[in-house]
Amino acid sequence: MTISATPTIPDSCLIVHGKVVLTNNYIQTSTFFLNILCWICFHFGGFRLISIFRFKVWWMIPSFGNSGSDVPVETQVLLLEGDDKTPLHDEINESSSRETLYILFLPALEGQFRTSLQRTSDKELQLCVEIGDQSIQTCQVQEALFVSSGYNPFELMRDSIGILAKHKGTFSHVEEKTIPPHLDWFGWCTWDASYTTVSPLKESDKDFRDSFSEGGCPPKFLIIDNGWQETVNDFLKEDIKENKKFMNSEDGSTNLREFIRTIRDTYGLKFSSWTKHAVLIVGYWGGLHPDHEAMKKYNPKIEYPVLSPGSQSHMKCGAMLSLLRNGVGLIDPECIYDFYNDLHSYLASCGAEVDIQNVVKSLGSGYGGRVTLTKKYQEALEESILKNFKDNNLICSMSQNIDSFYSSKKSSIARASEDYMPLVPTIQTSHVAAIALNSFFQGEIAAVDWDMFQSDHVTADFHAAARAIGGCAVYISDKPGKHDFKILKKLVLPDGSILREKYAGRPTRDYLFNDPTTDGKTQLKIWNMNKLNGVLGVFNCQEAGSWNTKIDVGDFKRDTSQDLPISAITAISGHISPVDIEFLGEVASDNWSGTSAIYAFNSGTLHALPKKGSLNVSLEVLKFEIFTICPIVMFGQNLQFYPIGLVDMYNSGGALESLKHKHDSSGCTIWIQASGCGRFGAYSSTKPRACLVDEKEEEFVYDHDNGILTFILGGECGLKEIEVIY
Repeated sequence: MTISATPTIPDSCLIVHGKVVLTNNYIQTSTFFLNILCWICFHFGGFRLISIFRFKVWWMIPSFGNSGSDVPVETQVLLLEGDDKTPLHDEINESSSRETLYILFLPALEGQFRTSLQRTSDKELQLCVEIGDQSIQTCQVQEALFVSSGYNPFELMRDSIGILAKHKGTFSHVEEKTIPPHLDWFGWCTWDASYTTVSPLKESDKDFRDSFSEGGCPPKFLIIDNGWQETVNDFLKEDIKENKKFMNSEDGSTNLREFIRTIRDTYGLKFSSWTKHAVLIVGYWGGLHPDHEAMKKYNPKIEYPVLSPGSQSHMKCGAMLSLLRNGVGLIDPECIYDFYNDLHSYLASCGAEVDIQNVVKSLGSGYGGRVTLTKKYQEALEESILKNFKDNNLICSMSQNIDSFYSSKKSSIARASEDYMPLVPTIQTSHVAAIALNSFFQGEIAAVDWDMFQSDHVTADFHAAARAIGGCAVYISDKPGKHDFKILKKLVLPDGSILREKYAGRPTRDYLFNDPTTDGKTQLKIWNMNKLNGVLGVFNCQEAGSWNTKIDVGDFKRDTSQDLPISAITAISGHISPVDIEFLGEVASDNWSGTSAIYAFNSGTLHALPKKGSLNVSLEVLKFEIFTICPIVMFGQNLQFYPIGLVDMYNSGGALESLKHKHDSSGCTIWIQASGCGRFGAYSSTKPRACLVDEKEEEFVYDHDNGILTFILGGECGLKEIEVIY
């Protein structure tokens, strides 16, 4: 529930819904026109908070604490939690006094300005307003910070993003966007397999084709990452077309179009290949070459990024240092649509889609500022995408800043964290934790992309399980022939489809304010919803790394011999409960008693728990468990039943499509529609008389001790009609 309340600031206190939230506030009124303003300082403390901030120019991670001094520079989301020991606790009535009130702060775009929160040297909290163009100044802003409150943090975030989108009119909520269909299929990316040496597959294409076909997990889309474009010094883009590696290659292709057609026909791709044209706005990392004849029509000019004060405190990465040193060949804003349209029409003619990245926020000086430039280019990008690609096929990457988020009207997929880095051992667990926590905010603006992983990596099972409950696309970056199909078959069905959930995977409410990576005691619990049930993943991310705020990937050589930094702490304990699944009641029947069947994927065990019951879970470092949580339905007086799904898949319940029944004096028949093939399971309080799949009776196994009913869904993948007869 989101509360409709007007925040007020009497006596230097911010009051929301009758509660004092922030104290000792003072408002600075500037009489000077400036391009960077730091206004509205205040104190608070005594309750828990999570802030989501940019730790690099490109990326966000979470931070935890209990006072204003714990809020990092470049904070883009701040959520406060109150309980009965804090001033946020609601004591208006007996019912509400047992609930926790959450206060959400969302720095917003104010005309040409963008805002962020940050601590000060005096441990106060500041609102920083900036434009990124020294020629444009102001002395006031009126709608720079959105504040809302509610008793459910997930409803609060959803409703707040929806209200902000409607009020500002510069972006859209994810529910208003068209989600491309490739998210429901398995894919392969060239990045960690080839890095910048990507080329037509040549002698390895047979190995690639045979290894996937023999393994039974065929990719249905391909992302051709960095390395396909024509550049100078791997920096400045010289041409819209592909580089020479894709011309007259050994596979018989003479250009990118023929190469993509070859791999699509050879590997049975369902969707077109994707190409990454790197940095949003500029075409490639260093932009366009201003002296190259093919690029002159876009009037590129070498500009040097100017980092905001907050960005200067970020962890420096090699890519940004290179841009600061060499400049960027920035396309004339008046020519940006022409560039996008020319590039995308060519890629579309080749059968490719696009994956883009963002650096424009640091190039706004002389162009109306960072917000104005981002908005202009984002609009041109989205217009070109809609014109040239039928399914809104665009992945926004390296763009975790509110300039981009709040300028996104059509873009429907965005990366939710920094890259998966198989060769950096210290960030395997924090990668998963950051994705889930960032998705709490970002999942309301776009479908989240949790990035690729490698199935033969030492942490592959851990990463695969996270993707399985993330509500995201699943794609890998394995080298040809280097696959673990035992893991992939838990993610991918034989036809190449995956079992994707309804939402972005997000941390559970009870652990939302705990650090799941470095506090030494907290598990990461991620919840999501399928059509008929919930899914809950529990991960031990502790003691195997840290938040990546000090070390850039460039500090690591590409050496796979580095061991994971696992400490002597072997296990941490926690608990799970049906109440961990938000909105579970929405998929339950009207006569649901609150009891749920809890199926544990790794152990294969089944438990029945009341709504507020709990089950202890102990996990060693880099271990996980996934629970399918099914609201048990009572049929008649004695039969309790609920389908679990494909029990050998991480997200077992994702296979379920519908459930209905008929009960009379002769007995009960339950009809289930399910997609896929494999071992199907259900909870049943009694043994059925028969189980039919597509009107054919199947043998089944029933365990009287725990009520697990299993049988095989054979044949090809697709929708199957199941009957369980009592």
